[in-house]
Amino acid sequence: MGVKNLIVDKDNNNRRLDNYLMSIYKDLPKSKIYSMIRKGEVRVNKGRTKPLYKIKTDDNIRIPPYLELNPLTNYNISPNIIKLFKSKILYEDQNFIVVNKPSGIAVHGGSKSNYGVISILREIYDNSVDLCHRLDKATSGCLVCAKNKIALRYFNESLVSRDNNLVKTYTAIVKGYMDDQILINTNIDTSSKNSSVHKVKINKEGKASKSLFKPILKLNSCTLIEIEIFSGRTHQIRVQAESINHNIANDKKYGDSEFNKFIAKSGIKTMALHAKSIKFLDLNNNLINIEAPLEQSFADLIEYLN
Repeated sequence: MGVKNLIVDKDNNNRRLDNYLMSIYKDLPKSKIYSMIRKGEVRVNKGRTKPLYKIKTDDNIRIPPYLELNPLTNYNISPNIIKLFKSKILYEDQNFIVVNKPSGIAVHGGSKSNYGVISILREIYDNSVDLCHRLDKATSGCLVCAKNKIALRYFNESLVSRDNNLVKTYTAIVKGYMDDQILINTNIDTSSKNSSVHKVKINKEGKASKSLFKPILKLNSCTLIEIEIFSGRTHQIRVQAESINHNIANDKKYGDSEFNKFIAKSGIKTMALHAKSIKFLDLNNNLINIEAPLEQSFADLIEYLN
């Protein structure tokens, strides 16, 4: 086998070497990526380097001869799923795609599914599409993806800097009556997510997390609420709702079992959490403001409980 080389394009300028390789070789474990770099199987401009090296446009990256230059994965995504997701695209320009993600579909493929939202969108567009942020598998609604690495970095920097122009709003049905809005400031520890139950917890060792819960409509034994989040921790809304005894309907991880039994009488099984809207400035300082319609099951549950 001959030597193989990747040439860095301008979209990937200033990315970390490890992240760049992981974006190309998605099926390789992280440990394998680091091992190849450590052993010198991967070289940049003929020299050994570190995983954290910031690659530059036109850098020549030598990869081991046993790797494919352009790996392709066949996810066997059905035409019906492709058609569904095309109908769920709420917004698109040269840099971003906003999709109304259905509940029950993960953003990444996993052990129980060989594809997720990102695989579906890459099938529709191309392999340059990346997730700008995440939604839980059970959560529906606005999900932003980038068409190129420049847009991805821009959006990620907006998240990290907590840009006031980036606003994420959710709708949920929660246990009990909520009469007044509640501002929740808690620390969320995500280190426990690697446990068998994949749950996070609130404790002082975690990262600062802030959400505003606002009642919209009283329903039968529960409340339709709107939530604005000011941080983006794993399972943030769900664990904070649990912490104030206003668990989200049909939440199997952080829900209340008796409340879920009450909700089950409706015959609706989807979790009642929906990413209602997202607002952000694009690379040209234009305001993008997108709202995702509720899934029919969510609307039906409101009608059932009203």
